[in-house]
Amino acid sequence: PKKSPLHPRTAERCLPPSSQIYPIHLPRETRTRRALLICNIEFEHLSRRDGAEVDVEGMMKLLEGLGYVVDVHRNLTSQGMATVMKDFANRKEHWTSDSTFLVFMSHGVRAGLCGTKSKGETTDILSVDTIYEKFNNKCCRALLGKPKVVIIQSCRGGKVGSVMVSDSADPAMPTPGSAHAIPAGLEDDAICEVHLESDFGTLHSSTPDTVSWRSSVTGSLFIQHLIEQFRNHACNSDLQEIFRKVQYSFGKFPQQLPSQERTTMLRKFYLFPGH
Repeated sequence: PKKSPLHPRTAERCLPPSSQIYPIHLPRETRTRRALLICNIEFEHLSRRDGAEVDVEGMMKLLEGLGYVVDVHRNLTSQGMATVMKDFANRKEHWTSDSTFLVFMSHGVRAGLCGTKSKGETTDILSVDTIYEKFNNKCCRALLGKPKVVIIQSCRGGKVGSVMVSDSADPAMPTPGSAHAIPAGLEDDAICEVHLESDFGTLHSSTPDTVSWRSSVTGSLFIQHLIEQFRNHACNSDLQEIFRKVQYSFGKFPQQLPSQERTTMLRKFYLFPGH
């Protein structure tokens, strides 16, 4: 008789602990980790992002310390950013790497990241969707099954991210809908079918519609907090736990809250500094 399929949680418990962690296949000497950093500072119509160079230097130092060679690009249009991403996705080094970091810093609006020719909401905007399209499992086979960490420092609108609240319950809160049940035991005859988009871990500097804060002297608050948490905890915490620590570090700054979004990590990603 055919065995009944395991409940997903039962199956997960049956897996050895190592299979729950993204593997590092190659020794540090032969591994070719690469990271992409795009930072727009000068714009034709928008204000200069003073302090952003501090963010670039800090992120470069952090990523190099984690074993990544960092490709840095400054002051690109939305088309320029898309081209740079496509070229980076095609780099042969990804075949002998275990992961990548994709860091974006710019002015931003609800629809995405501003290119250098942007005049606001509708001109020269890079949709965040484009990032995932360039690095999904169809367009970037070399990174299939490997962590792709997306860090985005930008505003996402003009609102301040805080609100005054009371302790009273809100009767207007909607009740969650029932979850869709997935039938068990389905089979497929495809030779090798994979998720179109998987293994992304994304941390945005703010929640939708809200601003991100930056000092002209010390750089962006988000990048400062992120670098600090990675330096303190990359040795013993996985990526999503570090992301949570970054979010928690904004607890006393209600005007901004980093947001984990579109995360499709199937395992825990440890950076293993020094290994």
